[in-house]
Amino acid sequence: MTFAGLDIHRKIIEACLIDENGAIVDRHRFAATHEEIIPFAKQRLNKETKVAIEATTNSWAIAVLLQPYVHSVVVSNPMATKAIATSRVKTDKVDALVLAQLLRAGFLPSIWIPDDNTRQLRSLCTERANLTADRTAVKNRIHAILHQRLIEAPEGDLFSKENLKWLQKLDLDPLGQQAHDRQLFFLDMVSTEADMFATQLAEIAYNSPEANLLMTIPGVDFPTAITILAQLGDWTRFGDADQAAAYFGLVPSTKQSADKCYHGPITKKGKGHARWMLVQAAQHLDMHPGPVGNFFRRIAKKKNRNVAVVATAKKLVVIAWNMLKNGEPYRYAESKATAAKLSRLRVRATGEKRQGGNPKGQPRPKAYGTGKPTRGIDSLDTVYRKENIPPLVDLKPAEQRMLRAQGLEDFAASIRQSRRVPKVVKTKTAKA
Repeated sequence: MTFAGLDIHRKIIEACLIDENGAIVDRHRFAATHEEIIPFAKQRLNKETKVAIEATTNSWAIAVLLQPYVHSVVVSNPMATKAIATSRVKTDKVDALVLAQLLRAGFLPSIWIPDDNTRQLRSLCTERANLTADRTAVKNRIHAILHQRLIEAPEGDLFSKENLKWLQKLDLDPLGQQAHDRQLFFLDMVSTEADMFATQLAEIAYNSPEANLLMTIPGVDFPTAITILAQLGDWTRFGDADQAAAYFGLVPSTKQSADKCYHGPITKKGKGHARWMLVQAAQHLDMHPGPVGNFFRRIAKKKNRNVAVVATAKKLVVIAWNMLKNGEPYRYAESKATAAKLSRLRVRATGEKRQGGNPKGQPRPKAYGTGKPTRGIDSLDTVYRKENIPPLVDLKPAEQRMLRAQGLEDFAASIRQSRRVPKVVKTKTAKA
């Protein structure tokens, strides 16, 4: 068995091969291109070679190219590798040799190599994040143009349809007008691309049973569901839900020595964007009437809101992992909000709109003709059945005890029943 350490850069790869005794048998430096990597693998590697590389931008593509020619490819965590292999002399040759030696000794901190589907999902999530950031940057520049000229913007969202018309008609000084028109052009272009990309993600989510399951969690829409799936990849590789939460970097850091143990801030390991998406999803759960909202409020009262948000974000990962494991939807979602969320996904992905109102053959509601309109709210079971979500299962004794202890028995019973509520009629107010 031979061991190869590859120090990968943007354009150059430094390779070092050692034998089972740690003696160097070969060194090679070549370009990080298809035309150079494949001949290197064919001529210098074989099925008795284990290869170690560090995780970087192009490491996954290189690992895919090498896998058919070698025994195995191990991708290491560069942060953990630095902690083990610190050296005063740092060169490409030294780094490649250190990787090979750590792999031979079994001390290389490896990470999971994602499959093709997971890599594509992660790439899509990254692209969406980039487009969103670009759109936000353009909007901020438009705000700055108005602020520099002491122009007061209309109330509400500056980029709503009504206010966009106001922006387009705005008359500024020549230099400001050029900058303003340019930013409006950029905004239109980036918004168009972002909307097209969101539709593509919606189609992927709609055709993914796992994404549909995760969307039943309060606060989780299709972008967050896709991000969770992309980050987890093969979720079965985690022994339990806490390991999955640790992969997102949402668990407290721990320092222990003798009889002293200190729990500090979260580790923040893993993809920062995925962690940010979960934190944003958790921000709105303080008012949720179910167990997850109760959990948020209890932590906020005991600690503070920021701690509660992060703790709830971790809770969402735990819930998501258990739902994927059991193949069951979330049991304590509000039926009205969940139906609206799943309906928006269906319309965006397929364009299919379903007719509302009273089903044919059913009697009219009791409020018909009274001048007090009502609207029907389906039970959670009905919502899941209409949207092809797996059915709810009966509550286990432990869950029933939890609901009693938290005073949530009435809420749990209400979401399982269809009901009618007063319909809010919006009236247009005359403009002054």
